[in-house]
Amino acid sequence: MDTKDTNIQKFPPVVAVLGHVDHGKTTLLDVIRKTSISERESGGITQRIGASSVEIDHEGKKRWITFIDTPGHQAFVKMRSRGALASDVGLLIVSADDSVMPQTKESIALLKASKIPYIVVITKIDSPGKNPEKVKKDLAKEKVMVEGYGGNVPVIEVSAKQNTNIKELLDLILLVYDLHPKEPQPSPLSPFEAVVIESKQDPKAGAKATIVVKNGTINVRDEVWANDITCKVRNLLSDIGKPVTQATVGDAVEILGFEKTPDVGSVITKEKLGSKSEIKKEESQNAKNKDSIISLILVADYVGSLEAILASVPPKADVILKKTGEVTESDILLAKSTGALILSFNTKIKPDIASFASNEKVPLKNYTVIYEMLDELNDVVEGKELSFKEQVFGIAKVQASFPFNKSKVMGIKILEGRVAKGDRVRVEREDKVIGEARIVSVRQGKDPISKVDEGQEAGIILGPELDFDIGDMVICHS
Repeated sequence: MDTKDTNIQKFPPVVAVLGHVDHGKTTLLDVIRKTSISERESGGITQRIGASSVEIDHEGKKRWITFIDTPGHQAFVKMRSRGALASDVGLLIVSADDSVMPQTKESIALLKASKIPYIVVITKIDSPGKNPEKVKKDLAKEKVMVEGYGGNVPVIEVSAKQNTNIKELLDLILLVYDLHPKEPQPSPLSPFEAVVIESKQDPKAGAKATIVVKNGTINVRDEVWANDITCKVRNLLSDIGKPVTQATVGDAVEILGFEKTPDVGSVITKEKLGSKSEIKKEESQNAKNKDSIISLILVADYVGSLEAILASVPPKADVILKKTGEVTESDILLAKSTGALILSFNTKIKPDIASFASNEKVPLKNYTVIYEMLDELNDVVEGKELSFKEQVFGIAKVQASFPFNKSKVMGIKILEGRVAKGDRVRVEREDKVIGEARIVSVRQGKDPISKVDEGQEAGIILGPELDFDIGDMVICHS
């Protein structure tokens, strides 16, 4: 095909990254971000808005690629499928030492249903247990016939750790995109159309949505619609959180200005396309479940996460409130009056809110791994004894970071309570949960100790390690 300078080269392909959990998707994307020739002060894959644009040299020209990082756990089916539908090219990530797994098969089905071209990316070829030939044979059993195995699906072997074939992968993405032009080709002058890949309710900024522009152009102060939800565009933010005035085909941006959070997968246009029937249908689905044996209030970081949890909630669990954002006092009062449990996913639980819930005897617990939440919820429905109440033992602030052997020590000051070896901790940065870990070592100077109290300082090591910054908060909890 002639790939001379046409409109197709003016816009970045939007690439969905799919595969099984722990097969190296995020690690690969992080290396790709670092490979980008564009110097960027921060931001990147999954750092700000769940999407990132990278710039590379391709056949003597500067080209851009927009990546969507889709979650790997089986509960995120809806999010992965919408990621594929929003994309031009798919990457099927398969680990060389693990081969085809359940979510690999699911991802294959989604890619085939989307009818977009895709590339098989065999990761971890630096692993001692690598067996890329087995991966190709296992893929053939799933009717994915890669090049060299009787098919025409492109395949490439990469190592994120050793930076092997990363540039070649980026070139291959652009080649596949150029060989599959859209008809008609998108244009900045065409009617505007975009897809919501993530959304949330920010306690300070209001409703936010991350979109990928599929056609046309969006500007600050434009009015756009997601079904019945209107948005007067107040701000557009790039993937590294910088304000921009305009976005066009292939760009991923965060929009501020929606009257409420749009659903993940919603199509955004400059004309109102939705209908009240969709809202009524949702209201009917939210009607009280007469067969329920437990009531829930669900709070999640993003709409996509919330949908994934709702899709897996046991039939006998009645969700009386679902929302994104933070747990509030009104949520606790509602839970108290209805006898509900409050489960939050990847959200910030402020110490005063945790204390209020404890005083009101309302079960409240935050999770950072979705299947842990669902497993415990199923245990409760099945009648197994389990406590959902989270008890906060201590709160500390990160004041320093320094190396120790092959680990990184977190220098902290205890603001409330105590911090002890073996504690489960949640690291928070502003309104974002960075991750969960356990304290494997506590030291004051060179001396190992078991516990440190309020007002004191200490160095702690977490397992697994988390990417913490100075100023992060450390919450020790049950």
